[in-house]
Amino acid sequence: MDPSTEQVPRTRVTAGLRALRFDAGSLALNLIASLGRRGSTPIERLGTLDRLREWCDGVGLRLHDEAVTEELRTELRTLREAAYDVVAAVVHDRAPAAASIALLNDRARPAPPQPLLRATGTGVEVDGADRPLTGRELQATVVRDLIAVLGDPERRGALRACDSSLCTMIYLDPTPGRRRRWCSMRLCGNSAKAAKHRQRQASAAPAGS
Repeated sequence: MDPSTEQVPRTRVTAGLRALRFDAGSLALNLIASLGRRGSTPIERLGTLDRLREWCDGVGLRLHDEAVTEELRTELRTLREAAYDVVAAVVHDRAPAAASIALLNDRARPAPPQPLLRATGTGVEVDGADRPLTGRELQATVVRDLIAVLGDPERRGALRACDSSLCTMIYLDPTPGRRRRWCSMRLCGNSAKAAKHRQRQASAAPAGS
């Protein structure tokens, strides 16, 4: 068979792999996790405007209806890659790109809405807590969350990359001793254990069987 015509195996993309992740430990890390399997063939989990709305719902943020645009989706993906560059630099002890730092600092500048207290005849209410965000306010909220993670020595020290070479998702490890190896025991952890089990069976099988 001509090697030039040989088919390259493709990653089987299941609904589970396309599912959004909300378990990375912070708002910014959840955005970074919207691109899956960075260690192999990347899987875009923020591929449509409906998925953008679903992601906002999942992280508890409300967007103005008019803010849900392809332009915002593109901007979020650009922000996502800059954020990944920075947190991966922390995890792997290297310097991030200067362009990533500049982009994140620029996107952090628009102040997110601040809820205010208001006295009423019967007590106190909070005004503005559920006000929908503009696209830039959403991005500022994400970047300020990232800055808060990196500025907290305990949380910064808890940043980990999944041991799965296919996944490499970055998450906050809250366990004592920081011994968690996978982004999810149910997902990558079980897959790794199943792969080791298959390897042991193959090694134990008689030659030629």
